[in-house]
Amino acid sequence: MLFHSGRERLEPMSPAVLFREFPQIALSVQKEKVREKIQNSKKVLEEVVKKKDVNYESVIRPLNDSMEELQEEFTVLSHLNSVKNSEETQEHYTEILPEITEFYTELGQNEKLFKLYSQIYEKEKSSLDRPKNKVLEDAILQFKLGGVGLAEDKKNRLQEIQLRLSDLSNQFSQNLLDSTNSFEMKIESEEDVKEIPESDKALYRNEDGTYSFTLQFPSYNCYMTYGSNRSKREELYKAYVTRAPDNGKILEEILALRDESAKLLGYKNYAESSLATKVADSPEQVLDFLQRIGTLAKPVAEKEISELKKFAESVHIPDFQAFDSAYVSEKLKKKNYDFDEEQTRPYFEKNTVVKGTFSFLEKLLGLKFEKTNAPVWDPKTEVYHVKNGSEIIARLYLDLEARKDKQGGAWMNHWETRNKLPNKTILPSAFVICNFPPSKDSAPSLLNHSDVVTFFHEMGHALHHLCAKIEEPPVSGINGVEWDAVEFPSQFLENFAYEPEVLDFFAFHYETGKPIPKELAQKLKDTKNFLAAMGVVRQLEFGIFDIRIHLQKYSEEQVQNILDTVRKEVSVLFPPEYNKFQNGFGHIFSGGYAAGYYSYKWAELLAADAFFAFRSKGIFDQDLAVKYRTEVLEKGGSENAMVLFKRFLGRDPEPDALLKLYDLVA
Repeated sequence: MLFHSGRERLEPMSPAVLFREFPQIALSVQKEKVREKIQNSKKVLEEVVKKKDVNYESVIRPLNDSMEELQEEFTVLSHLNSVKNSEETQEHYTEILPEITEFYTELGQNEKLFKLYSQIYEKEKSSLDRPKNKVLEDAILQFKLGGVGLAEDKKNRLQEIQLRLSDLSNQFSQNLLDSTNSFEMKIESEEDVKEIPESDKALYRNEDGTYSFTLQFPSYNCYMTYGSNRSKREELYKAYVTRAPDNGKILEEILALRDESAKLLGYKNYAESSLATKVADSPEQVLDFLQRIGTLAKPVAEKEISELKKFAESVHIPDFQAFDSAYVSEKLKKKNYDFDEEQTRPYFEKNTVVKGTFSFLEKLLGLKFEKTNAPVWDPKTEVYHVKNGSEIIARLYLDLEARKDKQGGAWMNHWETRNKLPNKTILPSAFVICNFPPSKDSAPSLLNHSDVVTFFHEMGHALHHLCAKIEEPPVSGINGVEWDAVEFPSQFLENFAYEPEVLDFFAFHYETGKPIPKELAQKLKDTKNFLAAMGVVRQLEFGIFDIRIHLQKYSEEQVQNILDTVRKEVSVLFPPEYNKFQNGFGHIFSGGYAAGYYSYKWAELLAADAFFAFRSKGIFDQDLAVKYRTEVLEKGGSENAMVLFKRFLGRDPEPDALLKLYDLVA
């Protein structure tokens, strides 16, 4: 495994500020470091449960500090398995995963430790500050969800389930990556790529003049949107929606084990146990929330699909199918708005977007981003120090371009969390990972506007972690934030990416340096809600499906039947029978969104309300920005998300804000 430092020599970091450098060691050595930290945490655990002087500082502090060290070492290995995936990373990650899962499971079932947490909470809750109390409250709930109080045989079974689920989740993710990387569609005819923008053709053109398109999303999306050959679009689509067929049986076992674990803990189903740590009260409340949005959105979506199908006939596609959707939508947008999104891509060169986004965030929130020189895992990864005035408060890593050894999608992963140790303060650090079109020496990485929105989204997550002022790691940054509120800062920030005055920070032609024409910037905003209702019902499909399949144990066939039923209820675009979307639904089968995918819409309500509050004051309102930083970003998971939201805006969220965001209200 090779590591790289930055390509240019930059000013070194101040020695007074301590960040961990990303390890430049063999993966086998990193794996052993994880093992050492597991043993160290076990040793600390043995020591704290024997203590006679029991209080927060003598018990909770040392244990949390050791757990934080373990998390940092394991993150290195899991991160590399996602961004530099290879047989070697798979081998070491797969070997250590059961060990760390077993440790966490045993910790969560430790009766002595549970009693200590409960004892300290009852004794000190009136004298502890809110973050420390939240640490204790969250931990006590996690102990109960971990199986404390169960009979020994049930505890053992719960541990077996957690180990198996960890392995299955890893298998699901690896199958998806392997399947994505195994397919390539070769095109020899220029006729089949005649509508593809020249910038994309340059990326996907081979040395022999042919073109290769893969299932990595930038490549896949390019041909699905601009590919002239309909049969080639179907070929690519079919390969994409039938990826990882083995995941059908894996998800069946995952659902069975989740259902069993929930019942061992005394819940009716996994959805109930999942919601125990979220803002929403019950599966019924979540389904009611999603279905109410569906009632408003579906009639609009039906009009949109009707218009799309009618237009498809005019471009000689009389039997409109799912694999025609992106292609026909792009043409309809051009017709309705005299707008071709390809005209905007030269104005969204990746490096300029990053630099301009940082300038925007400086004006909005008073934060500065300074590039620094530090070890990284890929030569295109960049490192920045985040500053508040002259003070360095955090470190940010950006790995933004697609490559074959990287998992698809986009995400933020935190590494270090703010913490106060006896001899130093640990500052937070985080990774923002995207899969934008890869740059070449002969062609820069030019982004779609949707890529810009994605970058804003992930930066919203990053700021939530990097701006932390709380020095209790379990509730600092994104830690301890209820899952159905954790998307609030990310979705809040992405809304700004459509505003013309925000585009002024980074939308410059990559060749001429000229700013994006005002009429083009306005068209981007005007087209924001083009076919928006179809997008809304698609998200509702995913959210309702996710809750329903976690209401009991279901077979692979039953899962498909539930998905089909949900589509009949809320969807307007029906895929062919061979579509196996569920086999690639990594969010809920290999990510943290199981019985929680609804959180995107739940948090979007908060995000929309906050965004409209800013926009009503001209976007750059210092008082509102200070409140957002101090009450939301800096507080992290130290208090209930709804309490923080109300403190930020001084009121409950406005229910119509989400509908207003999508122009679904008159």
